[in-house]
Amino acid sequence: MSEKQQVSSSYWLETAPDGRHPALTDDLDVDVAVIGAGIAGLSTAWELTRAGRSVAVLEAGRVAASVTGHTTAKVTVLHSLVYDKLRRTRGPEGARLYARSQSEALEHAAAIVDELGIDCEWETRSAYTYACDAGRVEELRAEARAAAEAGLPASFVTETGLPFPVAGAVRVTGQAQFHPRKYLLALAADLVGRGGRIYEDTTVLGMDEGEPCRLSTAAGATVRARDVVVATHYPIFDRALLFARLSPRRELVVAGTIPADQDPDGMFITPDEGTRSVRTAPYEGDRRLLVVTGEHFTPGTGDPRASFENLTAWALDHFPDLDITHRWATQDNDPTDTVPMVGPLHPGARHAYVATGFAGWGMTGGIMAGRLLTAQITGEECAWSGLYDPRRVKPAVREAPSFLKTQAKVAGHFVGDRLRPSPPVESLPPGEGAVVRADGHRVAVYRDDDGALHAVSARCTHLGCLVSFNGAERAWECPCHGSRFDTDGKVIQGPATKPLERRDI
Repeated sequence: MSEKQQVSSSYWLETAPDGRHPALTDDLDVDVAVIGAGIAGLSTAWELTRAGRSVAVLEAGRVAASVTGHTTAKVTVLHSLVYDKLRRTRGPEGARLYARSQSEALEHAAAIVDELGIDCEWETRSAYTYACDAGRVEELRAEARAAAEAGLPASFVTETGLPFPVAGAVRVTGQAQFHPRKYLLALAADLVGRGGRIYEDTTVLGMDEGEPCRLSTAAGATVRARDVVVATHYPIFDRALLFARLSPRRELVVAGTIPADQDPDGMFITPDEGTRSVRTAPYEGDRRLLVVTGEHFTPGTGDPRASFENLTAWALDHFPDLDITHRWATQDNDPTDTVPMVGPLHPGARHAYVATGFAGWGMTGGIMAGRLLTAQITGEECAWSGLYDPRRVKPAVREAPSFLKTQAKVAGHFVGDRLRPSPPVESLPPGEGAVVRADGHRVAVYRDDDGALHAVSARCTHLGCLVSFNGAERAWECPCHGSRFDTDGKVIQGPATKPLERRDI
């Protein structure tokens, strides 16, 4: 990538106020501790505070600055091609419950924006899942029928606002898009105003599921809570073995301005071409911000720099007047059986809950999770508890091939990556990294722009897979479960909670 094409920070992070919260340094007692301050964690904490519970949110980094801060922020119930599959695997009632739960989440978010007067660029748009290949038309028609039968305002169309023809598309009207960080910062402020507490730079390392539950932090503080919610995107605790049912996926984003009269007026996604997602957002004057996402890959694999070039070329080819200003990446976790996992952390859990596996649809999914977990913690009934229950067995068994494929990929990395040839350290140019052999160990070595070497253990602190270097973002990534580290080994993204160990070389 050229200097002009280097990865920048997310547009959402650059254009939202940077309010900070203190780190937790002393022991604490609350009704509920929520680990993670993305949309799932903050939505859960906000709902629980409104329900009269004392709540503390524990965030390893900053509020809404990790996965949620890098999303495309579509608030939609049209999740690419999901309803026809749900109708076949979960039955018509399962598809209806999924549609209803996601629709109510969208409506709830709109009501919150109105109630709190949040200036988060909320806009109503239609959502489209399209294909340019005529061979996929019947698949799209089936999806439109399934979505309509599930209760959504869905139809099959052949015309969209995109500046190129499509073979067909599923359209769902009445959807929305917003500025995710402005929304969540307002939610956080209201939560604190109602007595809730938020702690940033607070890494949770351990959990004892007693009565009360006890959380230990990297700073040595202990949090005692009757209930604990793990909302860290990828669960940081492995006791439920959910890592075996999740597949991490990273996608790239390019964004920039276009003339307002070229706005395609909708939110669009296609499963083709390595996925292409398109939406716009308000900008200054007579221009709109165009956000294009795609080129998905497993963290720690492939060539992100080449993928950025592919995505940039696609965006400029279809929107020639695009002036690119930002490039970043986002990460999602796909469950092996399609539906997110929201509910008790494991079969024996009494006071520990989890929200994960949103497969790229965390805006409605995270809001839905907040309402569902609050109902479970406060003892209320929720019609879709069974659909999202992480302890479900039948759907997981039904989709065993997907599960086995995921585990085979992990096993391949665990063994195969240890057999990779090791380049000489001397060959590393500035700005590059590689895993090398040193004294019988695999060492992750990065040479900075000044020529200095930074060496850390190449063994991921989660479950021991070897990391690989992402040259576009200058980060070490684990291809097994998606943990990410900076060039000095500090955790950027879990499930790992401990840094890579420093090494001398």
